[in-house]
Amino acid sequence: MSALRCRGVTCAHGDDAPVLHAVDLELAAGELVLLIGPNGAGKSTLLAALSGRHVPAAGTVELLGEDARHLRPRERARRVACVPQLLAAIPEMRVRDFVLGGRYAHLSSAGRACAEDHAATELALREADLLELAERGLDEISGGQLARVLVARALAQDAPVVLLDEPAASLDPEHQVRLLELARSLVDAGRAALLATHELALSPRFADRVLLLAEGRVRALGTPSEVLRPEVLEPVYGPHLAFLDRPGPGDAPLVVPSPRGGRATPSPRG
Repeated sequence: MSALRCRGVTCAHGDDAPVLHAVDLELAAGELVLLIGPNGAGKSTLLAALSGRHVPAAGTVELLGEDARHLRPRERARRVACVPQLLAAIPEMRVRDFVLGGRYAHLSSAGRACAEDHAATELALREADLLELAERGLDEISGGQLARVLVARALAQDAPVVLLDEPAASLDPEHQVRLLELARSLVDAGRAALLATHELALSPRFADRVLLLAEGRVRALGTPSEVLRPEVLEPVYGPHLAFLDRPGPGDAPLVVPSPRGGRATPSPRG
């Protein structure tokens, strides 16, 4: 059984033309899929549809084999956790309390956190490298630190499916790597993850498959070495990409922005 399955998902905003067109995707437990595409491709809309924050105009979304439309909010939250790009407003609360809020679907009917909820919060703070910031207010930390807090809240939610919307965009290189290692460790432990990103150089090293969206349509879905190719990416992104061969057999090329584009081989120094 797939952890997440969508069939023919089409989305529009109001009476506007669709921004997603008949998207199909299956996400298995133990799998990390990258969601890539240029700005406006429909990545955030797809994540919103899969999480239940946006109701598709057509198509179905299943979470652990059940139609998401039939799940109550708390039950949906036990199955899928989301890491948004931004918060609409910064609440006046401590980092620790905000992360604990990710446990809301697991709280008792009285809404009280138990020892298990606090333990899950502590583990999430540790995994996201936030223990030193746990007692600080959300309004006292940087944008990059807040991005890690959003990841920690989703970790505390302890859902088998995790959707991440460009979580590494505000992070320094070290924490970008740590976040991707964390996402990889989650799927290796049995979760399923769909991660939207513009990072074509680093992220594919951690992924099982890559889904390429353009103009709301699936343009490619396959392994990183199958998708990260000039003939696949250049019709979508244009010519300003360079494809650097990696030394390992079967490795996907290193894809980086370039004024000229093309394929090159790194120097012996790398």
